[in-house]
Amino acid sequence: MLNSKKIGFIGTGNMGEALIGGIISSGSSSPENIICSDVGKKRLAFMQKTYGIRTTTDNSEVAASSDIVIYAVKPQIIAAVLRETADKLDMSKLIISIAAGVPMEAIEVALGKELRLIRVMPNVAALVKEGATAIASGKHALKEDIELAMSIFNSVGKSIFLKENYLMDAVTGLSGSGPAYIFLIIDALADAGVKVGLSRKQSIVLATQTVLGSAKMLQETGAHPGQLKDMVTSPGGTAIAGLHNLEKGGLRTTLINAVEAATNRSKELGEIMTKNFSENGGIR
Repeated sequence: MLNSKKIGFIGTGNMGEALIGGIISSGSSSPENIICSDVGKKRLAFMQKTYGIRTTTDNSEVAASSDIVIYAVKPQIIAAVLRETADKLDMSKLIISIAAGVPMEAIEVALGKELRLIRVMPNVAALVKEGATAIASGKHALKEDIELAMSIFNSVGKSIFLKENYLMDAVTGLSGSGPAYIFLIIDALADAGVKVGLSRKQSIVLATQTVLGSAKMLQETGAHPGQLKDMVTSPGGTAIAGLHNLEKGGLRTTLINAVEAATNRSKELGEIMTKNFSENGGIR
């Protein structure tokens, strides 16, 4: 289904490139069906040489020639890019935004027209094809549009569909910001390894593989995390002693508070973005 569509990427930063590479390597689409735009000519030359896709510096050309238009630009400039391409957008096209923190309402206000709109919140792990992505749809998006969006983002990891758009802030707090929490945890585990006598290199390898292996075990078994935790904790053993100290230090509460704080901040930023788009009167 995706292979029959012309796909346009406005912006070819890390996430844009990850998606292009993912859908080509997965066979979901072919290079001749993809066009991308960017302000950097060297960047475009790299994309053309690496992936064999069409490139242009004209965002409007991408919007006009694509069945699916993916806005992979920074939130600070999406309003300007939407303004630039608005007259090329209509109900014949699927519009996907991955601009972090920009709510559906802000985009709808900015464009001021009915469109088949999808908002996506991926995370940085898409760069290694292990992204966690949530997808929400606007009121005019079709079931086929949701399936197309999930096909694109499943090429760089796993995606879920949210019926409730407002939960995108929760996704931002959990999986969008989550890699930062995990990197901090790995760094702390490595520090702990150094403290008890391991080298820094040894500690990083062991901490990283431990997190990776634990996540894969959870994913492949489908077991509850608590069940797998119990497999590791023998009576009077080392793991239960370590867990006792983690609970005493409030790790569980601290992580919950971190996700909640990031969620609330995402809501605040979204409200600011919607207000700014509204005060600018949308796109004429």
